[in-house]
Amino acid sequence: MRRFLVPEQLDSLLTPAIVASLSAIHEYRGRQSAMQGLRPDALESLRQVALIQSTGASNRIEGIYTSDSRLAGIVRERVAPRNRDEQEILGYRNVLALIHESHDLIPVSPGVILQLHRDLFASTGLGFGGKWKDADNAIVQVNADGSTSLRFKPTSALETPAAVEDLCRSYAEALTVHRVDPLLLAAVFTFDFASIHPFNDGNGRMSRLLFLLLLYQVGYDAGKYISIERAIEESKQSYYETLRLSSVGWQDSANDYRPFVEYLLGVVTGAYRELDRRLSAMEGASGNKAARVEEEICGTLGAFTKRDLLLKLPDISAVTVERVLKALLDAGRIEKMGAGRGTRYVLKR
Repeated sequence: MRRFLVPEQLDSLLTPAIVASLSAIHEYRGRQSAMQGLRPDALESLRQVALIQSTGASNRIEGIYTSDSRLAGIVRERVAPRNRDEQEILGYRNVLALIHESHDLIPVSPGVILQLHRDLFASTGLGFGGKWKDADNAIVQVNADGSTSLRFKPTSALETPAAVEDLCRSYAEALTVHRVDPLLLAAVFTFDFASIHPFNDGNGRMSRLLFLLLLYQVGYDAGKYISIERAIEESKQSYYETLRLSSVGWQDSANDYRPFVEYLLGVVTGAYRELDRRLSAMEGASGNKAARVEEEICGTLGAFTKRDLLLKLPDISAVTVERVLKALLDAGRIEKMGAGRGTRYVLKR
């Protein structure tokens, strides 16, 4: 069985690109720790929006869909799921909310991972929730001609329980004994967990949930306010490509973690950068709500909708956004395209 989180291998990952990401994230966290007590109401709005976005995005990556209105209703617990996809969405929402609220009370152990997986599928009635896979699985790719081919062979079902046990033990040791940067450890743990592929279903979603859990436990909580899962969905091609590149030779402990680690830390850096921008806008001279809406519009490339603005500025009412849009339209600074629910706007430059 391969070894996990070997200190020498982790040290080799401290490339200029990875060190730059680690340094940027550390700096952003230091700056934001001083600002987050300023606007608790706005932070709560950001958290609620991120919960919806993260739940929707992580499920859509796996081909699980519902409408935006149904998604919001399920996440806010205002409607009950009505099909298998919505049952799985509710499960993700519940596990994500638990991690948001109780991360310091959730140890990273095989037993807890099984419990989280059970909760992920609790609303579906499926019997494999909370159980390791009972048969070997494979990760296949769809070729241009529609055929499929084997891309990666994960850990066998027989070896899976011991592999997850070893991964969790190695993580705790690297964190407390070897004192490796916890951001680096979280990224490598996430990749190894996904490579073990320990469940019949839900491996991708569980890997993303565990990544957030590890980040929150060591004080990196931007994902509570800016959806990391949505950023992954928006760069899904890079996500899968870096998974592929870093998986070559994994079974023989000869793989290169760098592509995936650079990608994932880049996503976290982007989340912190966006959170920093939003907190600065709330705190600084641009704190006037109408001015913040206008500032957001002026910084947007391409077409946007009223809903886009409301998602980016969750503490600002729809009435204020509509008022600014009308003023900019009347002044000829933005152009309106379409009508009704399909209405979009574009800034005249």
